[in-house]
Amino acid sequence: MPAREPDVALLTHYRRDLHRIPEVGFDLPQTISYVRQVLEGLVDDAAGHGGKLRIGCPSKSCVCALFDAGSAHATAVRADMDALPVAERSGVSFASEHAGRMHACGHDGHMALALGLANWLALHPDRMSRSVLLVFEPAEETTGGARCVIESGVLARCGVDRIFGFHLWPDLPKGSIASRPGALLAASNEVNIEIAGRASHIAKAELGADALEAAAACCSPPTTMCGSCKRREPCLLKFFRPHAGGARPQQIAAASRLEAACAASLRPVRDRSEDELRCIASQQAEALGCSAQTDFSGGYPGLLDAALFGLATGVAGLSKLAQAALISDDFAWYQRSPASFCCSAPAQAYRCTPMSSASMSLSSAPGCLPISVSSACRRGEGGQSLPSGSVSAVPQRNGRGA
Repeated sequence: MPAREPDVALLTHYRRDLHRIPEVGFDLPQTISYVRQVLEGLVDDAAGHGGKLRIGCPSKSCVCALFDAGSAHATAVRADMDALPVAERSGVSFASEHAGRMHACGHDGHMALALGLANWLALHPDRMSRSVLLVFEPAEETTGGARCVIESGVLARCGVDRIFGFHLWPDLPKGSIASRPGALLAASNEVNIEIAGRASHIAKAELGADALEAAAACCSPPTTMCGSCKRREPCLLKFFRPHAGGARPQQIAAASRLEAACAASLRPVRDRSEDELRCIASQQAEALGCSAQTDFSGGYPGLLDAALFGLATGVAGLSKLAQAALISDDFAWYQRSPASFCCSAPAQAYRCTPMSSASMSLSSAPGCLPISVSSACRRGEGGQSLPSGSVSAVPQRNGRGA
């Protein structure tokens, strides 16, 4: 398909196509094929307008497109590609064709925006003062594809000295764009509490140590702890998966396991929460004759938008978020270069079909535009580039989403 000015119709077309073919982790063959096909269709248009477009796969399941302006440095824009293992129940005509998989976090929308941006870049190389690298990244929802992209060296080879990301967001007014200096997204990790008890027949419970009861006792105090902490500094702890049970009926559980997610906007807060959780789990388990081992995954670091937010203040419509959000994103790994993250385009109705919901859908919205490259690539004060704006897209409940 030849390049065209990105508009709502084009973005809707991309988004619906991609929504039908959700894939997870690094296993993204159809998604990669679609993205590459669109990008390769822009090569001749870019050349015809005096530009240069190069496409490559620098790391596993990653697609990059460099719009080369011949500058020493480049601005990167990242779009994540992977979906979630969710069975879709949105009822839209373009619902997932892959059983048990769904674009429930808006990554189909992110890709559509980046592909719309690619069209604009192909048509307007004369308006670029620096090169632009589009990064289509895998596995944001799982192991963090950003680290593979970084380790491939593609950012260094292309001279990337700043990178921008964006996410469709549930809690902002329709059509708005927002970010904030300092802490923006949380540092996070997963928690695993292994409880060891002692099996016995339920008729002789005094001879055993109930690991299931100990697991239940561990759940409430940490949640209370984080609720108290949250009033001072944003933090979160939620248990989402218990495992327990005796080897046979009428047997007290000899072992149990709790899985939880922990997030905090500041790393010191997360570290303190981890120490307190270890202590609480051990105390609750020991009170019931059990023992507890608490382990934490590495998780994603927090996202601090300190270096670039000031440059973005001139972007039309950019507002400032009041506080950091208690979600995490592997975009934080890109902070080895100055990085900025924008939140965009939700509406109040989205609260009824939130991110990760099986019924989540987006609707096209008037004025829905891809990232403003004229802002991303023009010179700001001191020769610096201004970061991009973002996009308007409104989630709907009526099954007529974009």
